[in-house]
Amino acid sequence: MPDSISKEKRSWNMRQIKSKDTIPELRIRSALHKLGFRYRIHYSKLPGKPDIVLPRYKTAIFIHGCFWHRHKNCIEASRPKTNSGYWENKIHLNIQRDKKYQSLLKKMGWRVVIIWECKVSEDINKNSTLLTSLLKKAKFYG
Repeated sequence: MPDSISKEKRSWNMRQIKSKDTIPELRIRSALHKLGFRYRIHYSKLPGKPDIVLPRYKTAIFIHGCFWHRHKNCIEASRPKTNSGYWENKIHLNIQRDKKYQSLLKKMGWRVVIIWECKVSEDINKNSTLLTSLLKKAKFYG
């Protein structure tokens, strides 16, 4: 099926996608702050440059886009119909890189928490509840 958008327009669209300070990231950071946590962002001293790091608790938080990191059973993780070979390879490499960085962080004694963009809400209280649940699951506290 041919692409309905010109190559130039598609390229422009893709350049508009941010990798830092995305809306889900900002919402999670706001909820962390509300919960009283202090954190660092895009911490380059750790493998994978986690989106959020709680150094005091040795916890790295990654906020994954459902499409880019292929969230299982999520409608946002749909497969592109055009140039599918390119996208499958790109997403496969993203997933492999994620696994590598998570493994390295765990070997270094860090907890790793993954938050999927589809789980992030506009409601700060829901995000606080989500964070509390994920941090407990990571044996962070509670």
